[in-house]
Amino acid sequence: MASVVLAVFVNGKICKDPNMVSVDDFFFPGLNMPGNTSNAQGSRVTPVNVNQLPGLNTLGISLVRIDYAPYGLNPPHTHPWATEVLVVVEGTLFVGFVTSNPADPNVKNKLFTKTLYPGDVFVFPVGLIHFQFNVGKTNAFVFAGLSSQNPGVITIANAVFGSDPSISLDVLTKAFQVDANMIKYLQAQFK
Repeated sequence: MASVVLAVFVNGKICKDPNMVSVDDFFFPGLNMPGNTSNAQGSRVTPVNVNQLPGLNTLGISLVRIDYAPYGLNPPHTHPWATEVLVVVEGTLFVGFVTSNPADPNVKNKLFTKTLYPGDVFVFPVGLIHFQFNVGKTNAFVFAGLSSQNPGVITIANAVFGSDPSISLDVLTKAFQVDANMIKYLQAQFK
């Protein structure tokens, strides 16, 4: 008679057979190494979530190292499934988040910003759009903990202007209250 193997599916990941688990499922090397910031944004996120470290499955935590070139930006983005707690290790960052769609239609979205220095800690609440910008003339880096083993990330400009197929010009011109040429220009930056 054939044996039946049952898999437990938790938070989007299948739990590994306990007999197949090894110490390497709980180990990730290399966060001491800076990420390559030679890109248009001048930043690099090195994630350590359940995709890189299987031992995080079901634990509800993950982390990242973020490196910034001088004037590098981790652009406006959101984590739909996690709050982020960031600690500056090196450099000076201008960071912020914006509230989203207040219940009272007379209240506008509010931007919260702060300049951070080594040792400073800042919290980005779950689901809110946030950013970090290196305002210093030297490299910067941070570590951040996230309250999910798979926090997800949506980079706002990439999603809105870089979709395939493109979001309709009619939709974007009305949403952003600019002319079609501006939208076409922005979309071209992400193709």
